[in-house]
Amino acid sequence: MRTLLALTIVASAVSVGTAADIKSGLQVGDYPAAFYVADITGPAAGTKLCYRCRYGAKPVVNIFARKMDDNVTKLVKELDAVVAKNKDSEMSGFVVVLTDDPDAQEAGLKKAAKDAGITHVPLTVFENSVGPAKYKISKDADITVLMWVESDVKVNHALKADQLNSEAIAKIVGDTKKILN
Repeated sequence: MRTLLALTIVASAVSVGTAADIKSGLQVGDYPAAFYVADITGPAAGTKLCYRCRYGAKPVVNIFARKMDDNVTKLVKELDAVVAKNKDSEMSGFVVVLTDDPDAQEAGLKKAAKDAGITHVPLTVFENSVGPAKYKISKDADITVLMWVESDVKVNHALKADQLNSEAIAKIVGDTKKILN
């Protein structure tokens, strides 16, 4: 029994260590390049634009997600509240759903925004599941969260879908202070 328990603990440590080692997206210190998305719920809904360009040197949270599931929606809702609270700092954010079928995402994104009350963080789509080439989004990451200010990446979180839980959401939301100071 002790051997089984020890093996379970070791297996858990190995799986957490491996999952935590996902490298996706721009790394701390990198420059976030321009890229275009189709805006679904933001102020430019129905058009293509570059939110990276629109937000300039402001503090920005950029989430890349493979799908807008319940946990991603919870994360975005919490970040939406942080963005609203920090309007004086001109904090901004946007979500990019990576998909090979952008039209199929529109209704679901509008529903998620409405149901969760997400009003300050636009939900957008990128027209392929790979993402913008310069951002180096890993195929192994279901969610990549980048935060930058003054065109300098300060935070990077790369997660598998099953890693995005309340603890991870709290850590990500807490890291917004790194772009607000």
